[in-house]
Amino acid sequence: MPSSFHPRWRWRYLTGIALMLAAVVIVLSQIAQLPLWQDPRMHGALLGGSMAALATALGTLPVLLSQKFSQRSYDTMLGFGAGVMLAASSFSLIIPALAAAKAQGAGSWGAGGLVGMGIAMGALLLMVIDRVVPHEHFVKGLEGREAKAMKRVWLFVLAIAVHNLPEGLAIGVAAAGTDPAAAMALATGISIQDVPEGMVVALALRGVGYGRITSAGLGVLSGLVEPIAAVFGAAVIGISAGLLPWGLAAAAGAMLYVISHEIIPESHRAGHERWATCGLMLGFIVMMLLDTALA
Repeated sequence: MPSSFHPRWRWRYLTGIALMLAAVVIVLSQIAQLPLWQDPRMHGALLGGSMAALATALGTLPVLLSQKFSQRSYDTMLGFGAGVMLAASSFSLIIPALAAAKAQGAGSWGAGGLVGMGIAMGALLLMVIDRVVPHEHFVKGLEGREAKAMKRVWLFVLAIAVHNLPEGLAIGVAAAGTDPAAAMALATGISIQDVPEGMVVALALRGVGYGRITSAGLGVLSGLVEPIAAVFGAAVIGISAGLLPWGLAAAAGAMLYVISHEIIPESHRAGHERWATCGLMLGFIVMMLLDTALA
């Protein structure tokens, strides 16, 4: 929320944030009443998604405390997040998807083809969302239908939600699988990268004129997409175990789309490509170690 806004508008935005938080609580309470909720995998999905949401909230604290970071640090943190997501896509989603497809009777070529189609479907879904849902990128500006008619703050919120959606789905789909340790490794890795991600989101909002409280509040709000998406992903896979390889592959495709379309271009735009790349390599290694140590 730009600091030039009248205090009355400031309270309206804060009220809107509070209403959205209340809506999230209501949705989760309704989900808890579904028959599928008796499945412990649903509990795992909610736990993993909540971990990621809490990590995002923790990342906004420096902005709330008026701490500032250089553009180089900002780009390095973005690269770190991209590396974690890239490793998670590979080790926690694609490889288990291939194993699940083979366990269901597919041969090597069949499993590879099925997972490849799932990856393409996940990327296509994010591409459609990116084109249809009105939102605003931090670099490229307005996209989607009717974008100019919406307040910039809500455009940023929608952009963040689109970004966090595949992470939540990945946590939920992994929790619905047959390897709880691997699912926890994925949730832990995504939570680790969500700390700098929450900071980056809040810093970006702060940099375009929104106040400290609003920037931090919207950063926290963005993380609440993940537990909802995680529970949804686990519920879908719970309907039919045959959907597991498709779900894992689609979540990987969605994450790969976000990495290529959003994070890497943003981290390279200010001339700190080397730092962003080092961050990506570090994030990839951290997530790989988590996946192999906890699995």
